[in-house]
Amino acid sequence: MNREAEIRREARREVPLSQRVKHTVVQTLIYIFCVIMLLLCVMPIWLLFVDATRSTTQINQGMSLLPSRYFGMNWDTLMDHDFPIVNAFFNSVIISFCSTGLSLYFSALTAYAFVAYRYKGQNLLYSIILMLMMIPGQLSMIGFYKLVVDMNIYDTYIPLIIPAIAGPGSVFFFKQYFNANFSKDIVEAARIDGAGEFRIYNTMVIPSIVPAIATQAIFGIVGSWNNYMGPLMLISTTEKFTFPMIVQLLKTDRYNTDLGAMALGVFMTIVPLLVIYAIFSRVIINGIAIGGGKE
Repeated sequence: MNREAEIRREARREVPLSQRVKHTVVQTLIYIFCVIMLLLCVMPIWLLFVDATRSTTQINQGMSLLPSRYFGMNWDTLMDHDFPIVNAFFNSVIISFCSTGLSLYFSALTAYAFVAYRYKGQNLLYSIILMLMMIPGQLSMIGFYKLVVDMNIYDTYIPLIIPAIAGPGSVFFFKQYFNANFSKDIVEAARIDGAGEFRIYNTMVIPSIVPAIATQAIFGIVGSWNNYMGPLMLISTTEKFTFPMIVQLLKTDRYNTDLGAMALGVFMTIVPLLVIYAIFSRVIINGIAIGGGKE
């Protein structure tokens, strides 16, 4: 250890003083920029939490960075008005996890088919998937709504879950991951041993793409959790509302006079997403780095 420390000191002595100063200044500026960006990202969430702990009178007095003591009172206000936060939580969990699970399995299966097999029209099909990624979902909302009504599945979770099977963005992500990290040799070896195609996919392919699945799962859950237009268009029963939908209830006369309760209701809708990012942020970063690169 002493020898290594001495080598590092010698290396620093060989670097000119001007370069060391320049390097220090650049690092300091980078750290300052990162701190500023962190504050810009965290500040809105912190201010929302602070307002959730303040009374309406305090909120009207202006912005504050310090929490107050009215959190319990604001919570009681929401519960006294039968704010459906518990039902909305489980509704969002059902829709988010079911739709994400279907999207992950079938999107990875589709991407695997593009990598493991060669067939006529393969490039054309993949080009169609890339084109679908560029079409905004709002363009098909009217047609999709009419289809849901004609199939008599309006005001159910079916149209919010089943269409997630066809996810062009997820297919593109998994295909990039397969191109960078997947080896066909294990598939060929399994076929020689007599394993079927679905057995190969379920027992060998899926375990080999766990980082990509974990990353895409986070994006899928967050995207489905924050989806507002879809449930608003297809759900009409209050008991079936999702988290983003119950936020609109805060604009009614029961809540708009109590700004603290309104802020608390909005904050509660984003708490699950904050927890997800806090737990899986490293998985997201590693998954993007692996899936986006190519050997």
